[in-house]
Amino acid sequence: MTIKKLCGVKRVRDLCRVLRLPNNFVDTAVCYFKQAFENPVFHLVHLQKKELLVGCCVYVTCRQNQWPLTMGTICSLIYTNQENLSSLYTDFVRVLKLDVPYLCIRELVKTHCKSFKLFQDFFPACPQYAEKLDKVSERTEQIVELASKTWLVTGRHPLPVITAACYLSWQSLQPSWRMSCKFTKFCRLSEVDRPVASMTRLNEIWDVILKLAAELPWLKMLPLNKKTVVLHLGDILKHRMFLLRRALTSTVTYSSSGPETVRSIDQPSCASVFLPPCLLNTKKRRYSVAFPCGSFDITGDEDISDSEIEQYLRTPAEIEEFQKAQSKM
Repeated sequence: MTIKKLCGVKRVRDLCRVLRLPNNFVDTAVCYFKQAFENPVFHLVHLQKKELLVGCCVYVTCRQNQWPLTMGTICSLIYTNQENLSSLYTDFVRVLKLDVPYLCIRELVKTHCKSFKLFQDFFPACPQYAEKLDKVSERTEQIVELASKTWLVTGRHPLPVITAACYLSWQSLQPSWRMSCKFTKFCRLSEVDRPVASMTRLNEIWDVILKLAAELPWLKMLPLNKKTVVLHLGDILKHRMFLLRRALTSTVTYSSSGPETVRSIDQPSCASVFLPPCLLNTKKRRYSVAFPCGSFDITGDEDISDSEIEQYLRTPAEIEEFQKAQSKM
């Protein structure tokens, strides 16, 4: 075994030791690294990509054994960004022909909640902000499940959704103390990085919760907004499946009966109540104009210029035939 290969195996074992993975995981990750190291596809890659192979081997091993581990965690341990790791990960799985199952979102929620310092027992400062991990994890799972039912998780990175759900569940457990705490401050106190798209996912989850709150009979007459709806989040999550069906039913009733039957209160229920975000916020496409401005009076009898004729001539034979025809005229 060469020195470079031995160094790579050692790095795989060190990374598994940092993550406290079982011994069988370590053996599998080392086996994958040896296969990748001997594959000719990875012989000519530069040194940085060979370092990324270590992270790919460990990440694939964890995914295959349903061990909740995110690509962001691997990136922070090997000091790289997700774009580089994900590009090599795709080639790694394709070349070695590995079968990688989908990540269990429920296990990922539990793992991600453990990284928040506010949910740990030894959190020293701000006792009114500290919360038990089990309560937050349970409510976060319910919010993420609701988000998946309303197309907020499909095709998206899970961490921004889970981070936003953690914030809402943490707020709703003691809203009197925590309603004034902003999302940025929550992430800072928890000592976690705020994902880039987490604020967008938070607003999307807020919109879904407001739509479901409008279906609860005892909340219909209350002026709810993004802050006050947190007070009733427990009731909304408790009846979330019933409220979701009811909101969809009222949407069908609205679309079939017309806009004249809309309720008098300003409620968010509309014909597009739970469409995927890609359909709700469609980007305007640019269409080429068939006729430029001022050219709508074209009849087809206009004279064709010589330059326009020449652009249709393709071969020397066509040019010769055109010259013969022109000389006879």
